[in-house]
Order: sequence, then structure tokens, then C-alpha cells
Amino acid sequence: MRPLSVLAYLLAVAPLIATPGTSLALLTHRVSTDGRRAAAPVILGTATGLYVHAALAGLGLSALVMRSSEAFTAIRLAGALYLLALGIRTWRTRALPRPATPRTDRSTYRQALLGNVLNPKAASIFLTLAPQFLSPTAPVLPQFLTLATAQALLLTVWLLLWTPLLTRTTPTLRPYLTRLTAATLITTAVHTAAG
Repeated sequence: MRPLSVLAYLLAVAPLIATPGTSLALLTHRVSTDGRRAAAPVILGTATGLYVHAALAGLGLSALVMRSSEAFTAIRLAGALYLLALGIRTWRTRALPRPATPRTDRSTYRQALLGNVLNPKAASIFLTLAPQFLSPTAPVLPQFLTLATAQALLLTVWLLLWTPLLTRTTPTLRPYLTRLTAATLITTAVHTAAG
């Protein structure tokens, strides 16, 4: 795969990465309550989700799901329900600082992973946008994984830029950030359910 193709892909996905969504909402909630260390599981979970979508697209499985309206609707509604439950749970939590624990890291990783994997819009990036940057003469799966790696790196930089800002939030702002995170997750869930 040519470096120029990867660069062009990054320019195409950059606005999508910069748009507030599940990853930034989770990062906001976790870092503002658990500290800077909580950024790592959010970033790793989201990046893993990108690789899942890339692998499924490379193997052709995502295309099958997108062509089946029933399967696509089931995944879309599962994603919407997951985000809604996560949003409600976040709304109900108190934004008090607490030390991050391995269990918190695992659950944060899982939340970020599922938030990405159950997002049909994330899958559609690898089915509609990414193929435009593939070389027709090279194997498809490695190219999808290359684009996922580039996207994961760009996403990592974006979320790491937010991390120091979020760690500086005062205790008075934390409840508002928690509510904003919950509202973002719930809004994303409604938007996902509406298709």
C-alpha cells in the first residue's frame, strides 16, 4: 500500500475522529474521574474495535452483514441499546475522584471496545470509505489492517491531546462533565437507533 494512499485516508477520516462521539465521551468521563492513567484503556479499546472492523471488512464478513437488513438492524439496535445503557449508567454515577484499578481498566477497555464494535457507522467507514484507498493488485486484508493502524494512531494522538485538559478539571466541573458525557452517549444511542 502506498504511503500517499494512507495519508489520503487519514485526511478523509480526520474530521470523523475529531467529531465528538463515544470514544471522547468515555475519555472525558474516565479521565476526569479516574485521572490520566484511565486514558490508556479507552484508547486501547477503541483501537481494538478499529482492528475488529478492519478484519471483518478484509474477510468480507462486514459486507455480508451490511447487505442483510435484518443483521444490520440487529447490530444497529444492539449498539444503540448498549450506548443508551452506558449513558444512563454514566448519568447515575457520582463524579468523585477514585483511583483507577485493574478492574476499572478492564471494564473501561471493554466499554470502549464494545462502543466501537457495536457502532455501525464505524463499520461503514471500512466498507464505504476505506475501499477507495485500497490497491486492487494487493491482498485486501493487510491493506485494511494498515489503514486501521493509521487510523488508530491518529485517534490515539487526538485522545492524548484531550487527556491533559481533562485531568485539569476541577472537582466542581466533574459532575457537569459526567452529565455531558452521559448526554453525548444517550444522544449517540438515539441517533444510532434512528439509523
